[in-house]
Amino acid sequence: MKKPYTAIIIDDERLARKDLSNLISEIGSVTLVGEADSVSTGVEALKKHKPDVIFLDIQMPGESGFDLLEKIKIDAKIIFVTAYDEYAIRAFDINALDYLLKPVNPDRLKAAIERIELQDEFQSASTRKLKYNDHLFLMVNSQFKFLGIKSIICITSAGDYSQIITNDGLKGLTQKSMKEWETRLPEAHFTRIHRSTIINLEYVDHLEEWFNYSYRVYLQNIKEPFIMSRRYVAKLKALLG
Repeated sequence: MKKPYTAIIIDDERLARKDLSNLISEIGSVTLVGEADSVSTGVEALKKHKPDVIFLDIQMPGESGFDLLEKIKIDAKIIFVTAYDEYAIRAFDINALDYLLKPVNPDRLKAAIERIELQDEFQSASTRKLKYNDHLFLMVNSQFKFLGIKSIICITSAGDYSQIITNDGLKGLTQKSMKEWETRLPEAHFTRIHRSTIINLEYVDHLEEWFNYSYRVYLQNIKEPFIMSRRYVAKLKALLG
């Protein structure tokens, strides 16, 4: 069973803290570990408990919830809980997970907690080492697609994006970085041959010596060769046996 998320409530209204605490106690995936009634006591509570989740009021005497976020580095997920709806845009500008209006609706609170769980699952999946027979669900050329890892012939850098070419003729841009691809792709099948190019070894047709100890790499189904930096030559030859 997954360990419950730890949470603290920062709100100057005692009754509001009590009501929210009662609602949280009914959600088994969250454990309340502390409360605070101001920005200053909130900072101390955050340092002491280092919670996974912060239920944060916005309007408090003297300083606001936004002021608190400027005083301390926070790794926790933030759920604003307030009686006012005019701060919603600013709240989401700082990547708040959710924005709940008082009195808090139990179903909305439950949905906010479920978003935490979904976000964690997504982040875990997005960093997992891929296997050759895996599929990725990602956006390519502004459309979501299921992409078979073994169908990828090569990946090249395209500024803030990367371009993939697959064995079924797909050629498109995706927002994944070259560093992420290199980290996650199975090393037995993929290798970097240049700072801007990753290839699938299964599709290597042949190598051709080029100037300055570099090589040109010819891949199946792709007419133009790729230049391989000399720093990668020994590694590729070892992988190809």
